[in-house]
Amino acid sequence: MTGTSLTIGHIAYANCEPFFHYLRECGFDGTIRSGVPVDLNRFLKNGEVDLSPSSSFEYLQHWHDYLLLPDLSISSVGEVQSVLLFSTTPIAELKGKEIFLTGESASSVRLLQVLLREYFDFEEVFCRVSHDDLEDLVNQGKPALLIGDRALRVSGQVPADNIYDLGELWHQTTGLPFVFALWIVRKKLAEDEGRQVACFHGKLKQSLKLALADLPGVAESLTGYAWYGHEKLVHYWQTVSYSLGEKHLQGLRLYAELLVKYGFLEQLPEIKFFDPSGY
Repeated sequence: MTGTSLTIGHIAYANCEPFFHYLRECGFDGTIRSGVPVDLNRFLKNGEVDLSPSSSFEYLQHWHDYLLLPDLSISSVGEVQSVLLFSTTPIAELKGKEIFLTGESASSVRLLQVLLREYFDFEEVFCRVSHDDLEDLVNQGKPALLIGDRALRVSGQVPADNIYDLGELWHQTTGLPFVFALWIVRKKLAEDEGRQVACFHGKLKQSLKLALADLPGVAESLTGYAWYGHEKLVHYWQTVSYSLGEKHLQGLRLYAELLVKYGFLEQLPEIKFFDPSGY
């Protein structure tokens, strides 16, 4: 961070647009740095951004270093549409088979692994990040996990019965939302620049409110999604849950418990929030 401006992360996926579309108009004058989720996790960890919407797994893994902005997330309550396992066979028939993973994700990759272990009775999950294009592997009929805009694009190109929505699978098996991303702030920044963080939190909530009030207008103003279509984009945003209520937190805590159970975390993390009311 330099002087009076924040550097914030921006996930370069459509699901992040409602947070950012009106952010400048709401008065944010800092730096925005874009990347896929694993990039932003690294930027946060290294102090290259001050706060960011980042993988829930990143927070759970390094919670001692972070606080969460209240009320905000990128979650699903049922289908999410953009975290998809493509397979030519039913999930049960993937036991013992290799599943190819995106290298862009942290939360979704672990979600797939704990879902298969806990709810589909896999003794072991054979996964690896592919150096080949996942789209090509899907077209070859190989099981692969895609996220974000790439998942949205490929989902329109293969038969629907080949697609497993991880948000929907989680909700079917747990009855809870799944929190894919949280707004994470570096703890030291929150301690040193709490007033700025509180001010940003207010602008962020206002930007989201404006976008959600006019999703068709937001969609029509975007030029990069002609391949998807404005109506589908609006429906996609309406599917995403941008809040962070008690049910979301229950889902987040269950995810953390399963991550510990299957060795992805050493201990249960604490969920700690930045308090903007103190500034």
